[in-house]
Amino acid sequence: MPRSRRAARRGTGSARASSPGSEEEAGSEVLSHCSSASESAGPAEEGAGSEAASEHGQEEEEAEDRLKEHMDTLLDKSAKARQAALQGLRLALSSRTLSEFLLERRLTLTDSLEKCLKKGKGEEQALAGSVLTLLCLQMGSGPEGEELFRSLKPLLVSVLTDCTASPSARQSCAMALGMCCYIAAADLEDLVSCLSCLEGIFGTPSTGEGGSAPAQHGPLHCSALQSWSLLLTICPPSHLRSILDNRWLQLPPLLTSSSVALRILAGETIALLFELAQDLEEDLCHQDTEFLCTQLKVLATESNKYRAKTDRRRQRSIFRDILRFIETGEYQEETVRFGLECMYLDSWARQRTYQAFKEVLGSGIHHHLQNNELLREIFGLGPPLVLDAAALKASKVSRFEKHLYNSAAFKARTKARSRVRDKRADVL
Repeated sequence: MPRSRRAARRGTGSARASSPGSEEEAGSEVLSHCSSASESAGPAEEGAGSEAASEHGQEEEEAEDRLKEHMDTLLDKSAKARQAALQGLRLALSSRTLSEFLLERRLTLTDSLEKCLKKGKGEEQALAGSVLTLLCLQMGSGPEGEELFRSLKPLLVSVLTDCTASPSARQSCAMALGMCCYIAAADLEDLVSCLSCLEGIFGTPSTGEGGSAPAQHGPLHCSALQSWSLLLTICPPSHLRSILDNRWLQLPPLLTSSSVALRILAGETIALLFELAQDLEEDLCHQDTEFLCTQLKVLATESNKYRAKTDRRRQRSIFRDILRFIETGEYQEETVRFGLECMYLDSWARQRTYQAFKEVLGSGIHHHLQNNELLREIFGLGPPLVLDAAALKASKVSRFEKHLYNSAAFKARTKARSRVRDKRADVL
């Protein structure tokens, strides 16, 4: 958390009353007044900066007071009040870096979240799982993060494997288990147990107890598969080889799921496993590889009208990249820009890690990429940049400049497409 800086405001001196005197005294007074005015130009700018710093510090204090209120409200008897407090904590932790503030209060907040997960129901459990994930992200991979993960891991596994629990609560616990294990797991046993638990969720048949429809379990399967694939990126080679030999064969059947999100996640996980196999110099080919490529080609060119147009477009785009990587080993690199920096996603492992953190942080991902030391260490961005107000102001693009750039890009794109679409181009 950025430390609040308080600076005393520099007040300008009050004008002194003029007294009658000689013309020389009046002239000297005018000269002294002009010289003092010219000298006070620099301190005036410093005073404006100190006022801004003071306002920033006051905003920090007000935000911390609201967080304290939210933490106290977690013990309220009203379920609606607790849910509102959890929503406030989730918004604050996802949009700000508050590690120093939370370090002193982590035990109190952990106990409150544990009670919400144990005694709460439905939405409250889901919100508690999300806040727990953000708290672990704020604590980092140090001893505090390890202690948080080990204390609440059994409870997360209990809620996740409870078939009578709310689907939203199980989904949130699946995401929390994978993210907290990725951030703070220190032992291989914890990693292996989390992988097995998550695999038991998405590896089970879609129709559960009572003949429930596959679409009802789609979000839970997606969260479990996303967390499982995230943990694969930090899995040691010894355990990864056993997964490549046997367990990855349960992924191709997920390509026929009715959920477009689950189909895409399954395809991306298959591409990730092929990439990890290449890094280990292992051969992942088997007797059904040709059938797998056929499945991917169908998904990359699917045009069924009963699916939504946006889903079809997104599916075709992603599965074209997946099929290209499996056949040729080429990955379509992506660029993520935040502030004055940019980050390149040049592998499926890096893309899976970024998507997992983006799922948790939402719109606050750019702020954390700029200021969160844990994320910058994971993505190899180095220490956070220290920029003054002038550099930040210079880096911002005005709305008018954005409009001009978008207009020029739209015009150039329209001209390029018109030349291709115009039938007269063939004649000319």
